[in-house]
Amino acid sequence: MANIELALVLSDNPRTRPIIDGLVKPDGIDLHITIAHPSEMFWRQLHFEEFDLSEMSLSSLLAGIAHGDKRWVGIPVFTSRRFFHTGILVRTDAGINKPEDLKGKRMGVPEYQQTAALWTRAALSQVYGVKASDMKWWMERNPEMSHGGATGFKPPADIEFNYIPPSQSIGSMLVSGELDASLLYINDNNLVDRSRVDMSKQTTVKRLFDDEVTEGQAYYKKTGFFPINHGMVVQRHVYEKYPWVVLNIYRMMLEAKNMIDRQAREAAGPYFETGLLPTEGRKAMQTDIFAYGVQANKTILTAIPQFSHEQGLTPRVVGLDEVFAPQTLDV
Repeated sequence: MANIELALVLSDNPRTRPIIDGLVKPDGIDLHITIAHPSEMFWRQLHFEEFDLSEMSLSSLLAGIAHGDKRWVGIPVFTSRRFFHTGILVRTDAGINKPEDLKGKRMGVPEYQQTAALWTRAALSQVYGVKASDMKWWMERNPEMSHGGATGFKPPADIEFNYIPPSQSIGSMLVSGELDASLLYINDNNLVDRSRVDMSKQTTVKRLFDDEVTEGQAYYKKTGFFPINHGMVVQRHVYEKYPWVVLNIYRMMLEAKNMIDRQAREAAGPYFETGLLPTEGRKAMQTDIFAYGVQANKTILTAIPQFSHEQGLTPRVVGLDEVFAPQTLDV
């Protein structure tokens, strides 16, 4: 039997690179791969359904499901994780020296519902007691160019919310002093985000956290969360016709990730053997902080829908059985 042909869109990162390079392939499927910036990828998929398979913002996926969108079936593959709250930018003249100082300030965000924003608000609330309603919000993407424009997003009733005018951006408003801070700053060249100012060259803008690494470590120690950003989805009509696709894609993605993990461990081996790295670090290298699967991520995957509901992004807590294909729930 001939392979089926499916269109797949991915962002370019170490765990997807073996797939992009053709080193790893799925059984029974010929993939036509497109590489796209996440902001653009999610917008294209949510608005126009261009691809059979794609990475997907977990927050947007939850929001869509909660509002009745049944177009997607989730695959528990998580290609992107990072600490997001450590990247908050603030103006040096805004009197913001610690997270608690964000209260009452004007905060920019590319997209209020995006997963990075969800995680950052969760961290501010969990760790520092700063609620979303404590800040004044300005969102860069208008409804037509936003992910939320396709998922039924409405600003939560308890926040002060504004759209940034089309002639401006988070970057221009930070530089002019019309914003005090930015929850997340994206100036990569893509079709969705408007900011282009290089903030590393702006003397009036700095990171909220002077030591991002130490802050990330403290957050991980306190919560146990290494925040998941992207998952994977297949269009439901493809899944219903070829239900075997989800596990074949899962196995392919897992093989690609394991290839990269193995290379990292092998590269670090000599440093442990020569004593240049502490021997206890070898144990840490065996911890899979990029684990795939529902079961290995049950705690964090249960927390994300709860955060989404608490932040007013979803009218109810979405169940994992609504998100992921049934045959992946025990993986």
